[in-house]
Amino acid sequence: MNGCTLCPRRCGTDRETKSGYCGVKNTIKAARASLHLWEEPSISGENGAGTVFFSGCPLHCVYCQNHKISGGGAGTEISPERLREIFFELIDRGASCIDLVTPTHYTPQIVAALKGGLPVPVVYNCSGYESVETLKTLEGYIDIYLPDWKYSDPAAAKRYSNAPDYPEIAAAAIGEMYRQTGKQVFSENGMLLRGVQVRHLVLPGNLENTYGVIDAFSSMFPQGDAGFSLMSQFTPTPACEKYPELCRRLTPEEYEKAVDYMYLCGIENGFVQELSSAKEEYVPSFDGTGVESD
Repeated sequence: MNGCTLCPRRCGTDRETKSGYCGVKNTIKAARASLHLWEEPSISGENGAGTVFFSGCPLHCVYCQNHKISGGGAGTEISPERLREIFFELIDRGASCIDLVTPTHYTPQIVAALKGGLPVPVVYNCSGYESVETLKTLEGYIDIYLPDWKYSDPAAAKRYSNAPDYPEIAAAAIGEMYRQTGKQVFSENGMLLRGVQVRHLVLPGNLENTYGVIDAFSSMFPQGDAGFSLMSQFTPTPACEKYPELCRRLTPEEYEKAVDYMYLCGIENGFVQELSSAKEEYVPSFDGTGVESD
């Protein structure tokens, strides 16, 4: 991967020899592969999503709950062949889908691992900071896109993720995701088979940013064509010490205002969370479970 341009950073790094902006080199690095019950119910199902947590990240948000792996530190190097084995090991355990978490910087290797198809839906679980050109290489391999839509405010995107271009990048990327999958399709038992499910994490002291994301989503999608999850699980990380407004969790009043605005904008089927979701124990242990061969 000489001169990497997979993500919108377009850092141009020769990842064969050194780490890119994402914090990792060319070889796939994963920190956990397990059944995960904490996605939306229509994705996790009864048994859980077959989730693979990849190391590294092109965005590096200061409040990242997966900060132990997003910097590229934790994780085990594996081949595309081993990754495909992991997919089937999770499927054999009853996974409702294969859930690829923060996969952007490994897109070519993931495509190689997906060749031949899988008997369950494939979920692309990402930050929303995606290159349309890279997303196009995934067409036909991804059934469900599960992107964050973090920011409508360029100043917040700059402050917390060093990505002032995030609002327009995410809007274009999510538009491409929808072009590939079309409107949401569900099974008879309510499981999502195909489509886009957008997530937005409400940040303390940033309600205007949330209102802007809701406005953008409701303008882009007719009612029911895509899903929206309004998340309350913000938990301060050590890096948040430099950002006083992020050194606390959401108040009930803040989240209630966000939910009310979502309904006001006509998003009637959005997922909401209890504030009790903001617990550190919901972050899995990135101990290599399920990654290494037996």
